[in-house]
Amino acid sequence: MAERPLLRVLYVLAAVLYPVLIYFGLQTVNPRWLILIVVLVAMRYLIGTQFSPLIRVVWGICLATLVAVTMITGSATALLVYPVLVNAMMLVLFFSSWLKPPTVIEMFARRREPELPVAAIIYTRKLTLVWCGFFVINGGISLATLALSREWWLLYNGLISYVLIGALLLGEMLIRKRMLARTVSAT
Repeated sequence: MAERPLLRVLYVLAAVLYPVLIYFGLQTVNPRWLILIVVLVAMRYLIGTQFSPLIRVVWGICLATLVAVTMITGSATALLVYPVLVNAMMLVLFFSSWLKPPTVIEMFARRREPELPVAAIIYTRKLTLVWCGFFVINGGISLATLALSREWWLLYNGLISYVLIGALLLGEMLIRKRMLARTVSAT
């Protein structure tokens, strides 16, 4: 069954705005209710994607643990840990695709160009490792923000992290264009 466009937009907005929703929500709403945002966002990725069964099981266990901890303790910590888990899951996804190709990035590239040259496949493998490094660093910083104020948590997880993702995407795009220009001029 196809996902409705409005529902897809709401999922994306909830995922992107997660730090803002949690930060402001914690000022007025019990964490036991806010965990529902986590459930809604995470379930979409648990059910509505083509992740491997292993990744779905791990993601489901993480989600169930967050819900249980929040419901039992009423603590906001599990809500604040969510960005760390997202980075960890992305690391697992990307690294497992590097170990057992095709990589996630190669699959995306093949959507645009089904017959990728060998050089492009090698490039996607290297880029996959760059993203793995990013997820380790980004997740580590996100984890460190748990020891800081919620304002710092929001600043990093709701802004700086997205700017860093954008910078990595832009940098990769510029490098790829340069590589393609060199390849074309060499032929």
